[in-house]
Amino acid sequence: MTIYTTAGRGRCYDDIVQTVGDTPCVRLNRTGPSHVTLYVKVESFNPLSSVKDRLALNIIEAAERDGLLAPGQTVVEATSGNTGIGLAMVCAAKGYPLVITMAESFSIERRRLMRFLGAKVVLTPKEERGIGMYNTAKKLAEDNGWFFASQFENSANADIHESTTAREILADFAGAPLDYWVTGYGTGGTVTGVARALRRERPDCKIVLSEPHNAALLGSGLAQERHADGSPTGSHPAWEPHVIQGWTPDFIPKVLQESIDREFFDEVRPVDGMQGMAMAQHLAAKEGILTGVSGGSTLTTAIEVAENAPEGSVILVMLPDTGERYLSTPLFESIPAEMDDEEQALFTSTR
Repeated sequence: MTIYTTAGRGRCYDDIVQTVGDTPCVRLNRTGPSHVTLYVKVESFNPLSSVKDRLALNIIEAAERDGLLAPGQTVVEATSGNTGIGLAMVCAAKGYPLVITMAESFSIERRRLMRFLGAKVVLTPKEERGIGMYNTAKKLAEDNGWFFASQFENSANADIHESTTAREILADFAGAPLDYWVTGYGTGGTVTGVARALRRERPDCKIVLSEPHNAALLGSGLAQERHADGSPTGSHPAWEPHVIQGWTPDFIPKVLQESIDREFFDEVRPVDGMQGMAMAQHLAAKEGILTGVSGGSTLTTAIEVAENAPEGSVILVMLPDTGERYLSTPLFESIPAEMDDEEQALFTSTR
């Protein structure tokens, strides 16, 4: 009998931010058509359980290197949650006060996690959408002399994915096929950074981007109106409210615009977020992998790609975060806290 063992990482760390990255690619065994091989890159292995830990770290460290962030200066950012949680970790580790602006419609556990990590969370009216929380953060920065992290425009966002996420993928699939890489987008940093490297070093790998079917900003073909600094002038006309938290704000971020302009993706596919929820539940129950609505939606898109992919194709799917970010959302609505009849019967059988 084989005994599972581990050997440690062979090093100790000076602080928590040094543990960001090096997340695993894991094969799926009970999901998708049998003629392809599906892998998922499980970003919940980051210290604060999402892909956004990467950009949070690099935005702060790039600002330190460039002299844009002074010791003890307050950092402010607009976020649906995961970037804010990542920033709260980094700012706590490095000694920066943090203020987050977030639309009140996002999950309660996200705001509580950020406050637990020492951040202040300013909630903006849900009617003002993503652009409302963005403009609030920008105004707070201007009025108070704070550092605006500006994840939607900051080049450090995509840069960290080019230098870490992409390098990990290329190393994990070195000498092996990788036919498709599937991802969604929020800021666009993941797709832009990883695609830079894949286009150079694995040009045969097809890149598929997914977005909500009822907020198909890219699928609409309509351009985003911007200010001179690349920030949005307002909401994109194709946006509607959707259930995939963390995906597709009500504007096309400047970071994503690079992927559009340089044709970094081969296809953009719409996905129904309710199907994404069902897929996230399937992934937990059948593969033991916990992810949120965005991960489930990305995997739903990947399975659609897989249905028509050639025999033997290898597909890698990004899973941005953990399902625990969604306990107060419809993702867990059907999951009871109390015992069901079968569980009650099992308990009764022991009395």
